Amino acid sequence: MKKTKLTLVVLLTLLGKSSFGQDPQFSQFFSSPLNINPALTAHINADWRFISNIRDQWIGPASPYITGTASYDRKLFQNKIPNVDNSDDNVFGIGGMLMYDYSMSGIQKSTYASMDVSYNVKFAEGNVAKHRLGLGFGTTYGRRYVDFNRLYFQDQWIGYNGFNTNLPTNESALSEMKPWFSVSTGLLYNFYTEKSNLDMGVAVFHVNKPKQTFLEDENQFLPMRKVAHLNFETFINEQTVFNFNSIYQFQKEAKYYSVGAALGYYLGNTQDVLVNGGVWYWSKNAIIPYAGLAYGDMQFGVSFDITTSKLTQATRKPGTWELSFIIRGTNKPANIIPCPWR
Repeated sequence: MKKTKLTLVVLLTLLGKSSFGQDPQFSQFFSSPLNINPALTAHINADWRFISNIRDQWIGPASPYITGTASYDRKLFQNKIPNVDNSDDNVFGIGGMLMYDYSMSGIQKSTYASMDVSYNVKFAEGNVAKHRLGLGFGTTYGRRYVDFNRLYFQDQWIGYNGFNTNLPTNESALSEMKPWFSVSTGLLYNFYTEKSNLDMGVAVFHVNKPKQTFLEDENQFLPMRKVAHLNFETFINEQTVFNFNSIYQFQKEAKYYSVGAALGYYLGNTQDVLVNGGVWYWSKNAIIPYAGLAYGDMQFGVSFDITTSKLTQATRKPGTWELSFIIRGTNKPANIIPCPWR
């Protein structure tokens, strides 16, 4: 593969964004709960859950960003602790997630591995509804890598003939980024009835602000990512489900919100097959149509970002596809409200 021709100015821009960069984000944030709040770990209508996501961003100009995840979370100690109510009203959960993110045809790569624990407890119950409060903690190991051998620098420019990679770069300050660990925490409030469910939560990632630099600069670190989210789903009738999701995140200068809703409809009388569709709005960035299919314990989702930012002025319009897959496992039948969040 040919080396990408970049000047030092572009490279330093890349390094700056890496040092104070954003965490990878998904349009289908509702299908990546462990990336949103550690308190959502094992917050499921099942005993365990496996999720996989893949995002191919800005396919039109160069397809520069590809992000993927695989996560697994489950409930523990259900009905096994003496003198403690271990029903689904009080849940201890554990989970983990692997994530990769690369850009510029793989010149820049990032890998992450996280582990989360949570505990959700019922604190009030009425005639119809129950209230729960959840607390979660997590830790993440991350590493970012830039293949400097595939970059051209300004000092290697020899004029009309282009770049001579045999020349020195004169960039002695550049170095490989060291791995880092970060800590996350979150709170979750849950209100649910037989036919409806409401989740509201807040979370903070990178509480310890780990150092992240290619320049050995003590002032370059990974800023905290703060999240607020809301999810609501309810049965409109025996065949139709309504789902609403919203999120607000900010990480240093980067701020955004996403809000939208979907309708799901059961095919037939067995409630084994559900088709759903909806649309979300990502602030100043994109309108995101979504389509999903649930069959038994499996669920599939696909979305496409219709860009509304200044990137629409490009000769080739950028496109972003995102796919999600969820499978849940349970030891006993459950009346599940089939939304990606749970």
